[in-house]
Amino acid sequence: MKKYKLALAVISLPLLAHAATGGEILHVNNYQDDGSEGTLRWAIEKNNQNPGNHTIAIDAVGKAPYVITVKSPLPPVKGPVTIAGSDWSRNGTYVAIDGAGYIGQGPHACPGAVAGQFGANVRTTTSPGLVLRDTQGVDISGVEIRNFCIGVLINRASGNVIHDNRIVGNHGGAGIMITGDDGKGNSTATTTVHNKILRNEFINNGDAMEMTRGAAFNLIADNRVTTDASNEEPSQGIEILWGNDNFVVRNHFSGYSDGVQLNWGNRNYIAANTFTGISSAVTLSGTGNIVDGNIMTGNRVAVSVRPQGSPNADGTPGINRISGPALNRITGNSMWNNGKDIKRCFAGGACLPQHKGAIVFGVPGLEHAVFSGNRGGGVESDPAKLEKICADGVTGNCEPMPNHNQPAPQLLSARRAGDEVRVSGRFTGQANTLSRIELFANSDRRSDEAEQYLGFVSAPVDGNGNGNFSFVVDGRHVANFTATVTTVDGATSMLSKPLALGK
Repeated sequence: MKKYKLALAVISLPLLAHAATGGEILHVNNYQDDGSEGTLRWAIEKNNQNPGNHTIAIDAVGKAPYVITVKSPLPPVKGPVTIAGSDWSRNGTYVAIDGAGYIGQGPHACPGAVAGQFGANVRTTTSPGLVLRDTQGVDISGVEIRNFCIGVLINRASGNVIHDNRIVGNHGGAGIMITGDDGKGNSTATTTVHNKILRNEFINNGDAMEMTRGAAFNLIADNRVTTDASNEEPSQGIEILWGNDNFVVRNHFSGYSDGVQLNWGNRNYIAANTFTGISSAVTLSGTGNIVDGNIMTGNRVAVSVRPQGSPNADGTPGINRISGPALNRITGNSMWNNGKDIKRCFAGGACLPQHKGAIVFGVPGLEHAVFSGNRGGGVESDPAKLEKICADGVTGNCEPMPNHNQPAPQLLSARRAGDEVRVSGRFTGQANTLSRIELFANSDRRSDEAEQYLGFVSAPVDGNGNGNFSFVVDGRHVANFTATVTTVDGATSMLSKPLALGK
């Protein structure tokens, strides 16, 4: 009995933190939505009268299922405040906050900001569940948030933490949307920073998460993001649009069109995630983004590197306006068994026949005329208004290939000496600069991917644009090798052709 009491005291600390400093715990134990005492609406309104002095504890009452059916929009939450499912920390029980009572079913129930548009991947802040706007210090945990257009909307809000929740079936904007949107589709700087999305389970949302329009320095970590055939719009695990310097680490993604999709976002860090069963595991535009140490297996494309054009102010594609090539670093990832026939392209993915494998350049996005897939409900698809991608040797009124179209290196020899192997090769690049060559091994001779990362060497490029390199590596359990080259400004090539051991 003593052990039980001690454990209960420890796991209840988050709920009692405000009470310990003189604050009040507002217990939600009435599942009606009429604003009476004990309802969620009552608790939010009372907290908002004097934020910083309350904890909202959502209790499991009666018999399961425990569901608060919301009948009209809830008031925005003002922080600091903790909102927590009080039974989740004791036994894993979630109380659901459910929007199906007033929103309706399916993507058509979630209109965009532009008349006639709807569903995921159109600009919207429509029909959210919990709203954090122009505030900070909100902590939400231990609840299920489901059947809204946006489960949790974090709009021009900073320093909030959403953790250990279940986010289900939000079929419009996203399960969780972090956005600096000023209300007119423009970005706001410094308003939407240092939010954390941690250890949540996302199931069958349109987009699981979005970080858009100025969202910066946010952390997405240790979440599980999945979808299945019942989802009408399996779009993105995370979409980053005009979001910079965000961190996406140690998440699991499966079943979407894109695991992580970057659109005109810079310097984002995507590391140590797992991606499987996705049309395009990571889709890159922008510049300075880093895809590092991820596991990518069983997808159509592991990393799609897109050409990049300038968007209009409202986020729609520009008409043949070029903002310069995307320059992104792809480093140390484990990629194997990709090239699967997954044609899932809801506002993303890779569905053209030639786009399969580990690293692919020139995969089109929604802004490109050759995109194959669903651009979003009611979105413009007139080819005359969309971007064109330059073909080989073509320049002018089209977008150049990304990453300088950096050629892959050529592996020339892989000679064994005991357990070690010396691998040598050559490459071309920017004259009089230093390049980074990364070497990978595959256990299957038929593979042309990058199953095991072996390391890197730095090699100079001479005045004629030529370079040479050599590795000495452990050659046990290796059937063949592949390599990439990354330029001094951080643009990575596609993988080399494989070279079998002993050649």
